[in-house]
Amino acid sequence: MSLDDHAEELASDLGVDKQEVRQKLEKMAEYNVPMSEAKQSVRREYGGDSRDTGVPRKEIDEISTNDSNVSLTARVLSVGKRSIKYGGERHVIFEGELADQTGTVSYTAWEDFGLEAGETVRVGNAGLRDWEGEPELNLGESTDIERVEESLSVPYDVGGEAALAELEPGDRGVTVDVQVIECERKTIDGRDGETEILSGVLADETTRLPFTDWDPHPQIDEGTAVRVENGFVREFRDAPSVHISEFSTVTQPDRPVQVAESAPRYEVGEAVDAGGLFDVELVGNVVAVRDGSGLIERCPECGRVVQSGQCRAHGTVEAEDDLRVKAILDDGTGTVTVILDKERTAELYGGGLEAAREHARNAMDREVVADSIREELVGRVFRVRGSLSVDEYGANLDAARFEPAQEEPTEQAMQLLSEVAT
Repeated sequence: MSLDDHAEELASDLGVDKQEVRQKLEKMAEYNVPMSEAKQSVRREYGGDSRDTGVPRKEIDEISTNDSNVSLTARVLSVGKRSIKYGGERHVIFEGELADQTGTVSYTAWEDFGLEAGETVRVGNAGLRDWEGEPELNLGESTDIERVEESLSVPYDVGGEAALAELEPGDRGVTVDVQVIECERKTIDGRDGETEILSGVLADETTRLPFTDWDPHPQIDEGTAVRVENGFVREFRDAPSVHISEFSTVTQPDRPVQVAESAPRYEVGEAVDAGGLFDVELVGNVVAVRDGSGLIERCPECGRVVQSGQCRAHGTVEAEDDLRVKAILDDGTGTVTVILDKERTAELYGGGLEAAREHARNAMDREVVADSIREELVGRVFRVRGSLSVDEYGANLDAARFEPAQEEPTEQAMQLLSEVAT
């Protein structure tokens, strides 16, 4: 609904001037007050009943982003807590998921309703907002929460526990048992000035994901196993990223945490369709090595590749030499650009920067380094492990491992038979 539609609906219900109501709603919208909260505030100002009995009661699969307010009965699947900056001020919010027999819906509570995972509640007069195309409940001062003694049976797990491979951006109140396989302490320039954080990689028996700890917990260190409760998940380079806050609890897990030695293996087309994967294995034929490979030059300021001493961002610069490979991997289902950094390119080329510079000087042509790499790669099958991102320019995989594939004959035969069968 537009602002005019909301104003007209509310003015008609209260029997007051629409333009006056519109001005009040518009002013609150400027301060990012959710529309449901703004309408309830105006309703109270005019002496109306803020607990509008006309709010429809719905099952979760009936809720849409076109609703302004709803009531429902649901079971609390998860409860998270974190601090956000909203309207220029810090707010502590509570968030998670509710469920009934028909589906799940995420929520944000702007007040502490004392929600607990597993309990069944009647939610009255919850506001709605559009969150990435899906409805999300806003629970505020005009929302009623009533506990229900009889537990609602739902086909979903309660408590927020999940394996890393099950996490998706937008998940809140999650609990994971993981191994910290990479951890680095950093100082970043955040919204509130310089902030010290931890970042790195978590792993379990299903996959690996990056993490950020915004309030460094001493239990989190490379090589340790931890249980993280009340985490939330954001998107990083098209893949989920686990975030840990000052409200998260970090303890020692009560069971050993197994770590998968190999990454989940995908066909290239399947991986690209997934839209981004932090840890994935692909196998395919290198059909080409792209321009911009071999001995390249980078801007010392931003790291971008420069051409003829010109950086797109910083103009004329004194470029620094670097090594890189951008190889096109094809398995018949799709293609992806595999990017090898300086260290992996040096291993493949058989020498580092100095060897590449000398090769280029002797040939009086920097392209000889890329040509040498092409001869080594094109036409051969490789196994690649790394982080895949997909955007409007295509799919790129930053390789953590790149090696010739030595498929077992039985495996190759089974693969060929499956292709023939389809």
